[in-house]
Amino acid sequence: MRMRPTLSWTPTEDLPPGTTDLAPVADALSTGGVLVLSGAGISTESGIPDYRGEGGSLSRHTPMTYQDFTGGAQARRRYWARSHLGWRTFGRALPNAGHRAVAAFGRHGLLSGVITQNVDGLHQAAGSEGVVELHGSLDRVVCLSCGTFSPRRELARRLEEANAGFEPVAAGINPDGDADLTDEQVGDFRVVSCTVCGGILKPDVVFFGETVPPQRVEHCRELVREAASLLVLGSSLTVMSGLRFVRQAAQAGKPVLIVNRDATRGDRHALARVALPLGAALTAVAGRLGVPVDGRAAA
Repeated sequence: MRMRPTLSWTPTEDLPPGTTDLAPVADALSTGGVLVLSGAGISTESGIPDYRGEGGSLSRHTPMTYQDFTGGAQARRRYWARSHLGWRTFGRALPNAGHRAVAAFGRHGLLSGVITQNVDGLHQAAGSEGVVELHGSLDRVVCLSCGTFSPRRELARRLEEANAGFEPVAAGINPDGDADLTDEQVGDFRVVSCTVCGGILKPDVVFFGETVPPQRVEHCRELVREAASLLVLGSSLTVMSGLRFVRQAAQAGKPVLIVNRDATRGDRHALARVALPLGAALTAVAGRLGVPVDGRAAA
């Protein structure tokens, strides 16, 4: 049986309340040098659910852990069946107003960088450049034996060929690209191996229970050191991978702003938490600053 990773956090009553005042966010952006840290909440308006918000996937879904994935062939069969089906929807998701606003802020020189905890590639699709993918990306696959990287679309083609007629109906899609399928629906789904060495293939993402590569963490820490302020978008900051950068910024005396409808684990470190829908909030901020937001995709 898969064990549920520790992902919960219960807000305490002493946390500062959220606000609907966008002025602190607009003021920080007008100064420039803002480092964005985004989470699953920025992609919900693209049809990808978050983990912990209203209707979040954790209420019905246990994310794959690194220990489960590497521990047995059946776990990998279940993962790839669910992920393969989820990719058909996940891979077609489009950037929303929040992603487009972040890209617009970047084009106008207001940002010092973008760190995302998401694995969906939607910041880049909206036109953001130099995005640091803290937890990797689902559009790449890596062999655990020889380290060869390959495009996800190539793996999708191979899985389609190996599993002709695999068309189960999923109960939902999750932020990690995993579709909700029963073991009966997974059935005898066929998993393919590395074309170079025959090793185990894994998506190039950081599973729960797996550590973010140290050099990537240090790069993010350097971005925090160089930034004038930190703007958190759509993250509950429940896990340490993102919270540590909030703590670092606060300890350095840098303003921390959060836009998230629900309370976050970083609220006590923030100048303000704006409790508004992200797309509308960031579009409104862009309007105040005279920054046009369009649907231009990355080249």
